Amino acid sequence: MRRYSTRFPADAQRGGAGRAGTAGGRARRRGAPDAPRRTGRAAVPALAAALLLTGCEALEEGGSPAVRDGGAQADGRAASPLDNPKGVEPGLAPLTGGADRTAARELIATVRTKGRGPRTGYDRDEFGYAWKDTADGVPFARNGCDTRNDLLQRDGQELRFKSGSDCVVVAMTLADPYTGKSIEWRKAKAAEVQIDHVVPLSYSWQMGSSRWPVAKREQLANDPLNLLPVDGGTNSSKSDSGPAAWLPPSKRIRCAYAVRFAQVAVKYEMAVTAADKEMMLRQCGG
Repeated sequence: MRRYSTRFPADAQRGGAGRAGTAGGRARRRGAPDAPRRTGRAAVPALAAALLLTGCEALEEGGSPAVRDGGAQADGRAASPLDNPKGVEPGLAPLTGGADRTAARELIATVRTKGRGPRTGYDRDEFGYAWKDTADGVPFARNGCDTRNDLLQRDGQELRFKSGSDCVVVAMTLADPYTGKSIEWRKAKAAEVQIDHVVPLSYSWQMGSSRWPVAKREQLANDPLNLLPVDGGTNSSKSDSGPAAWLPPSKRIRCAYAVRFAQVAVKYEMAVTAADKEMMLRQCGG
């Protein structure tokens, strides 16, 4: 049985100075003009998912338009959230086995509940400037690359970098966990891939982060455990919703999404609403 800590890590491990300190020890090469490169982890070609019946479905529980999981291109590198408690491994793999779904429900059951407070006073700047590389207590911090590009490198494949840079990603292929589709992304159309805060910052504000120290809010905003590169339009539709109001369109990933939401809540000792907790449990068979 997996064990989960509910204690907020005041001095969590940092990524270290330089790329060698990041997860998997990604090797870097400087100065190559937009050269195609894979991440330092063994890059696995995208696997074709089993083809199921396709078609449209009406809005389902959670307020999200469900999609059938046929024709999706799976990312063979995607990690189970249960095996990725720090969020340093790529993607979000579905949880389908009975033992994993039981462990998922046990984790979700530990999350506290309370009512959602007012949004009064919320501003993105309360969580530090976007994608800062100096947030204390998170992996990848102070490695010379901003959080957004760290995440594109973590989850993207067939990476291309800005000429002269070993940080700025200008093109990649992303296996989007929320829709199951493969996205050929180019920086010229940056909004096609957005970085989702699994637990939205506004949601956290209403659930108590308004009273946190600034350093803890900055940690939440830049913690890879709480961040996933996903399809831009899908992320925009989520806005600051909790699981009771929004779930990923791909039904097969919903239990894993609920686990990731719970992992963030447990790590930061943050409550969720009773409706959100109930919906999270339902995604994992509870």
